[in-house]
Amino acid sequence: MADTETSHTAAAGQADGNRLGAETSPYLLQHRDNPVAWQAWGETAFAAARAADKPVLLSVGYAACHWCHVMAHECFEDPEIAGLMNTLFVNIKVDREERPDIDSIYQAALALLGEHGGWPLTMFLTPAGEPFWGGTYFPPTPRYGRPSFPQVLHAVAEIYANDKARIEKNTTALKDALDRLSQNLSGTAIPPQAIDQVAQHLVGEIDPVDGGIGGAPKFPQPAILKLFWRAWKRSGDPALRHAVELTMTKMAQGGIYDHLGGGFARYATDARWLVPHFEKMLYDNAQLLEVLTWLWQDTGHPLYAARARETVAWVLREMIADDADGEPSGGFAATLDADSDGEEGKFYVWSEKEIDTLLGDDDAALFKTHYDVTPQGNWEGKTILNRTALTQSGQPALADAATEVRLAACRDILLAERAKRVWPGWDDKVLADWNGLMIAALAEAATAFGEPAWLAAAERAFAFVCREMERDGRLYHSWRHGILKHPATLDDYANMAAAAIALNEATGQGDYLAKAEVWTAQLDRHYWDAQNGGYFLTADDTPDLIVRTKTAYDSAVPAGNGTVLGVLARLFYLTGKPAYRERADALATAFSGELARNVFPLAALLNSVDVLITGTQVVIVGQRGTSATDALIGAVTSRCLPTRILQVIAPDERLPDGHPAAGKGQVDNRPTAYVCHGPSCSLPMTDPEAFAAALNTKPTQP
Repeated sequence: MADTETSHTAAAGQADGNRLGAETSPYLLQHRDNPVAWQAWGETAFAAARAADKPVLLSVGYAACHWCHVMAHECFEDPEIAGLMNTLFVNIKVDREERPDIDSIYQAALALLGEHGGWPLTMFLTPAGEPFWGGTYFPPTPRYGRPSFPQVLHAVAEIYANDKARIEKNTTALKDALDRLSQNLSGTAIPPQAIDQVAQHLVGEIDPVDGGIGGAPKFPQPAILKLFWRAWKRSGDPALRHAVELTMTKMAQGGIYDHLGGGFARYATDARWLVPHFEKMLYDNAQLLEVLTWLWQDTGHPLYAARARETVAWVLREMIADDADGEPSGGFAATLDADSDGEEGKFYVWSEKEIDTLLGDDDAALFKTHYDVTPQGNWEGKTILNRTALTQSGQPALADAATEVRLAACRDILLAERAKRVWPGWDDKVLADWNGLMIAALAEAATAFGEPAWLAAAERAFAFVCREMERDGRLYHSWRHGILKHPATLDDYANMAAAAIALNEATGQGDYLAKAEVWTAQLDRHYWDAQNGGYFLTADDTPDLIVRTKTAYDSAVPAGNGTVLGVLARLFYLTGKPAYRERADALATAFSGELARNVFPLAALLNSVDVLITGTQVVIVGQRGTSATDALIGAVTSRCLPTRILQVIAPDERLPDGHPAAGKGQVDNRPTAYVCHGPSCSLPMTDPEAFAAALNTKPTQP
């Protein structure tokens, strides 16, 4: 034992064993100075494990992850623990945002071991990459009912060295189980009433006081909120509408929302949405922006408009990544950290004394009343700003106009002061899939709120992805400071294709539609499972993976198979090409059997089935930019129409053959609108009010 202690202590001093200094991921770069001999994922690391016959310690996290920072500080920065890791293992670090394909495999393996998933993910692999045991966070000494990390390291290394039969048994069982998880459960076509039945089932899980599903910790679940809103618009059931309004109102007024800078944190650690886990993710805010837009379109309540505008302002102010020369690239950055200056939430919280000093007596008294500022604070002696006192009834509420003007001025003062603090870490890598989510949300919000600058930002981000993140006709997943990395996943293609369709609808530019078709063709060529149906997460030529995962289950982001189903449905309606309908039907049935297993994570799939079955084709024949045509377009974009497929064509343009409005044109040379459900279209309409009334009419369900 003495020899082992000596060797691992000596190894800890070998700073040159850490190979992360050449990486681009901010998360990996956070660990480049660890005494751990970290390597990036790849054949070099696994070859070293084979040569030394050592197990691999795989650590997966991301830059904004608080507990990742905790374990790094407690364990990976400790020379003794690092030396033990270097002696007994080949150590690999992975940024789960850069490599969601790797993360998905080993998170699934951890779940199969009966453990709760999350980050940091700590998995132990054979030199072939096969998992045999794992966990998440491990402390440096035994606590929280968990063994210490050194205890785990010794135990795993001993089993690997002395009980190969046990290792082989575990790896075989896990590999077989992972293969089975990638086998989708097919069924028959999903009828529209099944979607509403799922919504009715899930709405029973809503917290009747504070909204959201379940207790602490509480996540926004935007795909489920959209499922409820769609079902309410079909059925008129007030419980479905109330669930969405209650949840979004409580979040919009709670501490999970950044009342100074805009934008939502990842989740709340409590049931009241007061205490966030302070990290701010691009993908959450993209999805919640879409929900806020829908709510504002249908309710007109200024709270939802305010939060949407503030969230977009935050994105455009703080989340545009720089290019290699330090200039704004147009692409959207990934995350803001939960920690700053070594403390979680330090950037965001306040003391009463700070508020008093900055605002003066009168304004401070007003602000403290409206934002829950007290001498004792509401979290660890500090105050997380929130306005939940206005929402005890669950209804959206703001103060009178004059008070809101004063409060806005107070917020500006505090925001300027906050900017002087040590900022949270910024993960400025650009991810194609998350950019697709934000581009689509911005395009829809821009037309709804009449904000051309938002649309211009969406178009710049789209152009950036096309210019910088494609090579030889193939998308890539991650870009940072001019360096492009990692093959695209299904989600990259699906979300960017959805963004292209959203931009096509917002601008009428055919190039966007053509790009969506190109990307969908790449999915069919490299991702489609010809044997069982459905799209794999990874392409058929993605290297160094032990299994190709395939799922329709949503995670923090909509499942790629759910998103691409909506893309295929809209491409069918827009182009009239039957191949898109055939592939969409095949994709829906490939996963329809999953409804018998677990409906909770299938919201994105069901939302896209809704588009496929009940798509509303809206055609406006007129010239964009003229007041009469734009009035008809405004009648569409001012309303929440989740299954709409909008086409604006010039008078001399033709719709695809087979389109229900094919051959229909203008009346009396005036811009003219048609609303089509299935093969039938309305009479031509030139009056915006009559057109709006037709849009509000519910179609007969097939």
